[in-house]
Amino acid sequence: MKKKIVYSDEPMGDVEVMADFLPTPAELAFREDGVKVTLALSKSSVDFFKTEASKHRTQYQRMIRRLLDSYVEVQANAKRHAKRRVRKPEEV
Repeated sequence: MKKKIVYSDEPMGDVEVMADFLPTPAELAFREDGVKVTLALSKSSVDFFKTEASKHRTQYQRMIRRLLDSYVEVQANAKRHAKRRVRKPEEV
């Protein structure tokens, strides 16, 4: 049996109250609307995602979805950045 912890009434020192940084239950429950699609992938790609998903104890479809979401985010940011860098006619 483990040794029991004995608590005492010793002073704790300076205590700082932290702001609540945890997401609300509503934020945790939020799921983005999904659209079901039929997509043919290569066997090697599906095998790769299934293997990796089992290592990380997740679903392979979720990994593919997150990969696509990441790609879209990067491309959208690049597109927005490119629009801001419009050259003036004299720079061309």
